[in-house]
Amino acid sequence: MSLLTTAPDPTPERPAETLSDRTHDRAVAARALHATKVYGRADTEVRALDDVTVDFDRGRFTAIMGPSGSGKSTLMHCLAGLDTLSDGEVYVGQTPLGRLRERELTRLRRDQVGFVFQAFNLVPTLTALENITLPGDLAGRKVDAAWVDHVIATVGLGERLGHRPSELSGGQQQRVAVARALASRPQIIFADEPTGNLDSRSGTEILAFMRTAVRELGQTIVMVTHDPGAAAYADRVVFLADGRIVDELFEPTATTVLDRMKHLGD
Repeated sequence: MSLLTTAPDPTPERPAETLSDRTHDRAVAARALHATKVYGRADTEVRALDDVTVDFDRGRFTAIMGPSGSGKSTLMHCLAGLDTLSDGEVYVGQTPLGRLRERELTRLRRDQVGFVFQAFNLVPTLTALENITLPGDLAGRKVDAAWVDHVIATVGLGERLGHRPSELSGGQQQRVAVARALASRPQIIFADEPTGNLDSRSGTEILAFMRTAVRELGQTIVMVTHDPGAAAYADRVVFLADGRIVDELFEPTATTVLDRMKHLGD
């Protein structure tokens, strides 16, 4: 049974040049404007991102794909405030990350951005529930118990909350990581190869949970993946090659994604 029951907008809207020039007829969770990232100099210069402009709509699931070295992880890391650009600007909501001081950037990542990593990144001495509520606890915020309960029910962790990571399967650990990312209601969640360390069954479960988080909880997710099957859970796929956006696909299937990947170099 397909998990994609609601078709996205049939025609993608062109990215705006600046925020002030744009008529905000839709909510944008994150945006890159002329994003450029250069490593090295002269003969050793590598352009990981080359003048990338792209929007990520709120309440949508977007996959970023491309060959190894295409810039997909660099783009996500810069959008998430984990890396800085050489030129251009990235925004979370209306906030330009390049203009923030380090303390302000740390606060934004803590309060407005969620992360799901391939390696789970759970604290081994804490229970599943304690891992889920950890970001809020560290920020000194009171946990919204009703919301956390809703998230836990959505990802199906109700009977495993007292278990530590070593007592959970890989799929269950990643469910905890997804729930942790959702618990603070961030503007956007960035997921970096979230199923890379999972078997196919557990990976499918995690992707279904992420799809449900977008569909039923209104979450925004941007996921880097190399797997056409994983990308098929998204509403939209953005394709990068040589640091540039070269294509995009709406309402993807594994077959259509694989076909686009085969022709990226054409």
